[in-house]
Amino acid sequence: MFDPFIAPSGTLLGLLQRGRGDGTLHALAAPRPEALAALNHCVLSDPRHDWQVENRSLYYARLYLDLDGGIEEIERHLCDPDDHIDTDDSRTGLALAVLGHLASYGRGDALALLRRYAATGANWAWALDELALRDDDAGLRSLAVPVLGRFPATEEGAAELAAAVRDAFEPRPWRLWADDPREAVGARVRAASEQGSFDRWQRQMRPGGPRPGWSVQAVFDWAQQGLDRGSVLHVPAARCLTAVAGPEDRPLIVETARSGPDGARCAALHYLSEARDPAVLDLIEAAAVSPSSTVADAAVAAFERMCGDAAVDRARNWARRPDALGASAAGVLACRGGAEDASLVLAALRDAVRGEGPDAPRLWTLVDGTGRLGIACAAPVLRHVYRETSSSHLRGRAARALAATDPSFATGFAVECLWDCEESTREVAALHAETGDIRVAERLRRLAADPAEEAEVQTAVRSRIGPDAPAV
Repeated sequence: MFDPFIAPSGTLLGLLQRGRGDGTLHALAAPRPEALAALNHCVLSDPRHDWQVENRSLYYARLYLDLDGGIEEIERHLCDPDDHIDTDDSRTGLALAVLGHLASYGRGDALALLRRYAATGANWAWALDELALRDDDAGLRSLAVPVLGRFPATEEGAAELAAAVRDAFEPRPWRLWADDPREAVGARVRAASEQGSFDRWQRQMRPGGPRPGWSVQAVFDWAQQGLDRGSVLHVPAARCLTAVAGPEDRPLIVETARSGPDGARCAALHYLSEARDPAVLDLIEAAAVSPSSTVADAAVAAFERMCGDAAVDRARNWARRPDALGASAAGVLACRGGAEDASLVLAALRDAVRGEGPDAPRLWTLVDGTGRLGIACAAPVLRHVYRETSSSHLRGRAARALAATDPSFATGFAVECLWDCEESTREVAALHAETGDIRVAERLRRLAADPAEEAEVQTAVRSRIGPDAPAV
C-alpha cells in the first residue's frame, strides 16, 4: 500500500484524516455537503499509515451519525469492480469497520450492506467478523450457503475452507454453521474445523529450531544460515545461547560479537547485551559503525534492550552522536534517564522534529520522555507534534506529555481530545479537560452513556461526573 496523501493540518480534510477531535467539531460547523464529502474521502481512502494499529472506524461512524450521513458512497466503493482486483484489506477494511459500528448503533442499512458484502465481496472474511459481533443468529445462518459456496468441493477447496475456519478472527458464525443439519453446511464446516486443528497439531510436532544439546557454535551456524536464507534469527538465537552457553564459552561469544559473520555476530551481540556482559557496550559501539547495515542495526537494537545503570551512563556519552546509535541513546535516556538528562532529551526531540518532521519514528520515545521527565520548556515542540503528526498514536503520546508539561492543556487541547479517534487520548482528555467549558460537560455525559465507548474511557469520565466527583 502506498503512503496516503495527508492534507494540511489546518483543513477540514486534514483534521479528519488525522482523527483529531477538532475534525469532528469543524465538520459539525461546516456546510453539511462539504463535511460529508471530506468524511467519505477518509473512509474510502484510508488515511492511516498503519491501519492495523491506528483507530478511525468509531470516530468516523460517530460523525456519520452526527451528520445524519448516508452510506451510498460506501456502497459504491464496496460494489466497485475493483473490489475483486485490488483485494488488499486496506482498500475496504476501514469502510467495513465503519459499517460495523453503524450497525451497532442500530443502522439497519449498514447491517444489510455488511450481509450483502459478506455474501459477494472479496473481503468477505472481514465483513463476516463485523457481523459476528453485531448480527443475530438468523442473519448469520443465512450467510452459510453463499460463504461456503466460495470453496469448491475439491481437495484444494477443502484445504482453503479449513484455513478459513482455522484463521477466523471471530469463530461465532462457523460454530453456528457447524450445527446446521444440512450435509453441505454442517458436515463441511465440522470437517474443516477438524482439519484445521490437525494442521495446528502437525505444525507443533515439526519444530524447525535448535535442539537440546546444541553447542554454541551450532547456534551461531543456525543464526547465520537463517540470515543467508533471509530470516532474521538474532533474538531467538540469543535465547538459545542463554540455554546452552557456559562460562567457558565466553571467549568464543565475545570474539564472534567482535568479528564473526553477520548472523552469528548479531546473535552474539544480543546475547551479551541481555547478559549485561562488561564488554558488550564497547562491542556495540564498534558494531554500530560496521559497513554492514545488518550488524549496525542489530547493535542498536541490542543496546535498546539493555537495562541497568551502565547502559544509561553510556547513553549519556552517546546521545550527541549524529547517527542511529546516538538517536537510540537519546531514547534510552527518555525512557530510563533522570532529571539531569532533560537537556539531552529535549535537544534530541528538537533535532528529530527539525530533521525528520513530526512523523519521525524516534519521536515516540522522546515525546514520552519529555512527559516522564516533566520538561516544561518542551511544550511548544509537543504542541507542534500534536498538531502536525499524521499518526494518531503519536498525537496521543503528545497529549499525555502535554498533560504533564503544559498548564494550558486542560483548557486547550484536552477539550478537543474528548472527540479524538484514539480511546487512550479520549481517556487522557476525560481526566484533564476543564469542565467549566459547556462542551466538556456535554461530551462527558455523552461518552458515559455511549455503549460503544471503551471501558477505560468511561471509567475516567465517571471519575469526573460520578457522585463523589465535582459537579459537571
